[in-house]
Amino acid sequence: MNGITKADWKLFMDKVPEWQEAYMERLLKEYVKMLQNKKPASTKFWDLDKRIKKDKKNPGVQMQLDKGEAIFDIVTMINLGIITQEDLADFSDDLKESVQELIDRNYGK
Repeated sequence: MNGITKADWKLFMDKVPEWQEAYMERLLKEYVKMLQNKKPASTKFWDLDKRIKKDKKNPGVQMQLDKGEAIFDIVTMINLGIITQEDLADFSDDLKESVQELIDRNYGK
């Protein structure tokens, strides 16, 4: 497994905000469903508060970007369902192979 190339790092930096935006859109849809259920308002409020606190720690919402951790971050995002391997289509074959190697080793599971 090699480190991330300069081109892949730049692409990763460009893609992360897009991936996070798409993930947060999915979260918002889940929140709407939570709020539309028949529970009392106070229950919905505190359930939503708890869920948002949990979701804010998810890399799909925010993450520290570090070139040395980028491949591991990608694998984590795949494992959490934030992105899929298809989202890596524009990345180098080396990066995709490194990601697949970590997935095969069950990294982050």
